[in-house]
Order: sequence, then C-alpha cells, then structure tokens
Amino acid sequence: MKWSTGAILQTNFATTDDAASYKVSWLKDSKGRPAELLSLQELKTDVNGEPILDPDTGEALFSYTDIKLGVQGEFVQAVDRAIVTWEKPGPDCLTVGSDCGYAVAIPGYDALDVNALSKAKTNALYELKFWEDKSRTGFINLAGGLDTAVASTQIYRFANPGGDYSKPSLTKIADPTLVFKPSKDGYYRQDGKIDGERASETGWQVFVGGQNFGVIFGDQKLREPLLKIISWTIIFAVLSVLTTFIVGLAIALLFDDARLRGKKIYRSIMILPYAFPGFLSAYVWKGLFNQKYGFINTVILGQPNGAINMDASLNNVPWLVDGTVAKIAVLLVNLWLGFPYMFLITTGALQAIPAELTESATIDGATPSQILRLIKMPLLLVSLAPLLISSFAFNFNNFSIIYLLTGGGPTNTATGYDAGETDILITFVYKIAFSTGTGRNYGLASAFSILIFLVVGSMSLISFRRTKFLEDIN
Repeated sequence: MKWSTGAILQTNFATTDDAASYKVSWLKDSKGRPAELLSLQELKTDVNGEPILDPDTGEALFSYTDIKLGVQGEFVQAVDRAIVTWEKPGPDCLTVGSDCGYAVAIPGYDALDVNALSKAKTNALYELKFWEDKSRTGFINLAGGLDTAVASTQIYRFANPGGDYSKPSLTKIADPTLVFKPSKDGYYRQDGKIDGERASETGWQVFVGGQNFGVIFGDQKLREPLLKIISWTIIFAVLSVLTTFIVGLAIALLFDDARLRGKKIYRSIMILPYAFPGFLSAYVWKGLFNQKYGFINTVILGQPNGAINMDASLNNVPWLVDGTVAKIAVLLVNLWLGFPYMFLITTGALQAIPAELTESATIDGATPSQILRLIKMPLLLVSLAPLLISSFAFNFNNFSIIYLLTGGGPTNTATGYDAGETDILITFVYKIAFSTGTGRNYGLASAFSILIFLVVGSMSLISFRRTKFLEDIN
C-alpha cells in the first residue's frame, strides 16, 4: 500500500568519492550578485600515496590548479587570469606559475565579506548551486563551510522502454546497461529482483507503507525524547492559555471599574505587546535573557558588568541554557505576547454582560467575588470557550516563539535525534524535516504532521462538544 508519508528522497545528484573539491573565495559582481571564485584543490601526497602534512599545523596540504567562476544565475565558467595568494609560501611556492596558491580576486569583481552578512544572507549562500553546463547534469555547491565547495553529478536517470511511464526504471549514467526496476520492498533494484543490487536511494521516491508510523510508535531511541516532547507540548499549551487568560481577565476586570479614569489610555497601553510583531519581540527577549550580558541578569538582578558571581545564583540565571529555566523563560515570553489578546476578548465579553444582572445581584446582597464567580464567569465562558480552544490549538503549534527564542534547546542528541528541552512537537517535526545535522527525513516529518493534525483536531472537537452545556445558561 502506498502512503503519502513515504520516504520522499531529495535529489538524484551525489558527491562521489573522487569528486572535485574547490577552495572558495567569495566575490560579488556589479549587480551585487554573489559569486564563487573556485580553485580546484588536490590533496598533496608522497610517493606512497599518503597525505603530506604541514609540519607546523599538522593539516593536510593542497595544490591548486584549475580556476573557475560561479555567479548566481549563470553557468560555471573558466577563468584565465586571477590574483593568487599563497597559503604557505616556501621554496617551491615562490613563483606565479606554481600550484601552491589559490585565486582570491579577478578583474570586474569586488570582494564579498561573508563574515559581515546577516544570518539569512549567509544561509542563502549555502543554498546556492552553480550548474556546470546547460545539460544540468552536475553542479558545484558548498560542502560544510563557506570556504570549500564540491562537485555533485547526476548518477541515475529514468528509462522508460516503450514510453510506459506506469512502470518506471532507472539506468546508471556511468553504465547504461545496468537497469534498476521497482522491487517488492519498495526500492529500485537491478532487474527488479528482490536480491538484486539496490540503486542509490538518493533522489528517488520509495514507498514504505506505514513504516514511518512504525518508527514513531516503535523506535526505542525516539520513544524517550518523543514522550518528553509530547508532555511539554501539552503543558506549554495549557499553561500558555491559562496564564494569559488569568492575566488578561484580571486586567480587564481592573479596567472595568466605572470609577477608574483614563481607561481608554490604559487599555491602549495594554495592547502594545500585541501590536509589535511577534518575531521581533522574541529576538528582543532572547537578548534580555542572555546569561552574561542580558538586561535581566546584569541590571534587574544586579549582576555587575556581566561578571558571573558564583555566590549569588539568582544573579546568574541560565535563562536559555538550563532546560527547566528555559521552559520558564518561554512561558514568560508567551505570557507577554498573549495576555493582550486575552485582555481584548475578555474586555469585550465583560462589556456585553447586561449591567442589570450585576446590579440586581448587588441589591440581593451578592459580594463582588460571588458576582464574578456565579454571574460573570459563566457568561464569559459561553462566548470565550471557542476562543480559548482555538488559543490552545495555536499554542500547541506555536512554532515561532520556540524556534526564535530557544531554537528548541538546550539540545540533547544522545538518542540520535535533534530533540531539545523546549522543543514542542511542531519544532521537533521541523528539525526532522529540515535539519542538516541529523539528516532530512520528509517522510517521518509528514507522518508526525498527520498525527499532530489528528491530535489537535480531536482535542478541539471534544472541547467544543463539552462546552455546549454552557449555552444552557442563556
């Protein structure tokens, strides 16, 4: 059976063991487009084929020969003239014609300081692919860092004898005589035989049935972090709704007093946190929570000049470093962002309660607390229950606050999964799908997304049904 959560593999390109490697110097053209000046690097070896190491640093030495240029949006082109620098000048590296130097500049291009770029622009550099020619069977992209690039080549292509696309097969470009067909186990194998050589999984769709759901429920390494993440997700969503509702309701009740003057001004001030973009607030709070230089530790808690005072633990709060404290920090920030919304909806609901009800209760001798508990709260819940449920669903999947404030950390990768102390389900799914550290797994992430939808949908449906009894008050 084919499931939409099958292992969708990403690209039919791969870096082979003998792939070309390049030293990268970053440039920009007159239009501001980033460009890679690529110097083909080859590992220097001795007569026995062993790498030659730098006697001072112990690092491997390279020789640089062919020079290429990759410009964003264009094909890679050869470079005839370039300004060369030497990594380690020596007796054999003093002439311009030597192979010890790599290219750093060419006419018509300016140097690009990658260290001065924003995180977003730096990430964009990692995503660049420079196609080698119009055939698009190979490209050059970064490998691990900003100073090294490698060549990737297409290793398979579809072959459809007779034009029958219902039964696709693959051929290896290096050896077209090898034909790989879908096998019973869901992989492309030679001639489709179950015991045949399996084609590389890179780049092709394989159908794994319910295997990803089996991983979720059966993987022992995943079970421990997953249970913690599920527990924290529910706790985070419940506490977020509860704290924001209590604070918002308290402020709304305070400003609902007819004796208070300037209520419009105070109410406008209260919604300011709601008016600012959430991602900006998250970044500001991240700076405030900095353990050594943050405003909270250095000023509010009196930590002098960022110096850590080991005798005053309250002045050295590891807000985003310790797992438990980081969870408290996340809840505090979410309280700051969420209470204005609750304040707005509770203010509107309070103003919709007929004044005659509270006046009659007062005449009958009811105290303010009794009026709140027996009259206002039941009427408030009639109109606010759907909004509270939707708020729970929102916080259950509140990706931005977790990702921007803590990144899900502090992270524990001992289980093999990039699971953090403050990760909720949606951020964990994001890491599974897009993390480059533990490998991208779109199929498993899709299975998780389906389960999240079912959980949130079921809880919302049950909650809506259970709130119907409140309508009897009307």
